[in-house]
Amino acid sequence: MDVVTSAERPDLEDEAGAAFKVKWPEFIFHDPIAKQYVAQVAECFPQYDVLLLDEGRVVAGGWGVPIRWDGTVEDLPDGYDGAMVRAVEGHQSGVQATTFSFMAVAVGNGETKRGLAGEVMTALRLRAAQAGLAHVIAPLRPTLKPKYPLVPMASVAAWTRPDGLSIDPWIRAHQRMGSCGPGSGQLPEHEERTHPGLRRGIFGPLTRAWVIHFQQDMVTILFDKSFPVDGIVGPLTWPPLVGGASELY
Repeated sequence: MDVVTSAERPDLEDEAGAAFKVKWPEFIFHDPIAKQYVAQVAECFPQYDVLLLDEGRVVAGGWGVPIRWDGTVEDLPDGYDGAMVRAVEGHQSGVQATTFSFMAVAVGNGETKRGLAGEVMTALRLRAAQAGLAHVIAPLRPTLKPKYPLVPMASVAAWTRPDGLSIDPWIRAHQRMGSCGPGSGQLPEHEERTHPGLRRGIFGPLTRAWVIHFQQDMVTILFDKSFPVDGIVGPLTWPPLVGGASELY
């Protein structure tokens, strides 16, 4: 495996874009903060935008940003957007960074279950260490969150598999690298919304369709074909909907 930066190999831009675009939730392409700052991130921190090549093919990639952080929960950046803004504005103001924040890692189609995400994060972490950054953090928005629009962010983040690891591949990758767990930074307001029909107690056809979608996913998560898929928020559906799938184990 070879590790290169996108700045070193601009010829791989189209290949990397095709490999990773389907991995990103749609909201990323409409985030106003990302639109404003992502080009500046690429200009300021090209050394932290890496691609993993297997015999010349792009199989994985990831990027992150250096920020100043004092080590306390209170000083954690406000998620993905907050880390990006702090990195760019700190760099422009001459603020000395102390911490590396992972921002995203993606593995190409057909390349999963090879440990490639861990290799990308290791490569980024080594670069951060070489730059003298003492801490590594990550804004952990669960990759699977778009599949569960009914469920609050904190609940999805708390879901675990029988082995105790998160059901979410992004969170799980960090757990396997020794993450000490999430801080208590507040989630953006828009991430805490459930379906409006549930919030208002209105169960029309659209709300029922969302509930069925959620229940179908719970069958997969819990490996339990007996989980009801009926569009009714009954005693089995309600606990994971508001508290996380781990409550059912």
